[in-house]
Amino acid sequence: MLDVSRLHKHYGTTVALDGCTFSVAPGQMLGLLGPNGAGKTTVMRAIFDLVRPERGSIKWNGRPLDQATRRHFGYMPEERGLYPKLPVRWQLRYLARLHGMLRSDAEEAVEGWLERFGLADRGDANLRELSHGNQQRVQLIASLVHDPVAVALDEPFSGLDPIASSTMADVLLEVAARGTAVLFSSHQLDVVEDLCRDVVILDHGRVVLQGQVMELRASAPERYVEVAGAPRDWALRIPGAEVVRQADGRVRVRLPGSVAPADVAAIFSEEVSEFRFEPPPLSEVFRAAVRP
Repeated sequence: MLDVSRLHKHYGTTVALDGCTFSVAPGQMLGLLGPNGAGKTTVMRAIFDLVRPERGSIKWNGRPLDQATRRHFGYMPEERGLYPKLPVRWQLRYLARLHGMLRSDAEEAVEGWLERFGLADRGDANLRELSHGNQQRVQLIASLVHDPVAVALDEPFSGLDPIASSTMADVLLEVAARGTAVLFSSHQLDVVEDLCRDVVILDHGRVVLQGQVMELRASAPERYVEVAGAPRDWALRIPGAEVVRQADGRVRVRLPGSVAPADVAAIFSEEVSEFRFEPPPLSEVFRAAVRP
């Protein structure tokens, strides 16, 4: 278990972390969310001793983190840190050795990951010769090549096309299924909702909301209903309803939590072609949690 407890960090008068507390278990994929400046990058850097909190603790299996333990962690920083003028295969092997792998094990692991990402034929190219998406893949390999017990990924999906994002997601699911504790930050909340059972939402360095995605959505004070094939003005008949999208014969409406599906269905005098009633998506839960 990776335990982050009551971290406090200031940069001058700016509060970066204000009692930040959460945990990540082996095999868990935890989404770390928050607006820009919320403290996501700072807490990841604190895990790897790149910044020193003024107060608080970070522990692995109940013990304070030290450099020997961190060698078994993986880190993908938001500002990518590989060498653009060096061959991909060479630097991945070098980084694997820094994590304590034997030369033969490092070579085997690197080749396996390059093959997994379809980069075996580009292994001898300098990093800067690769596309942005492939550079992202190499950076992810660097964080996973030593089979870490925990990994922290800062915006791993940033700038990726849908195919590259899908590949990245599949790999993270596989890594978590093998028992690695996975912590990653992202502004792409649809991706987080698809991948993570649990999330932590930061704002101004504090945890403002955390828990299972489904439970957080279910506990929200509003609901959404989307109807196709109904009169355009049907939402006006429901007190407190607010139309959020209307196009192509479909209307999506935000409703107070006190409104039940049967209350909505009762206003239609004939069948509609589609009726969907659901809690708000994670993006709405997020906006409500960090709203000023």
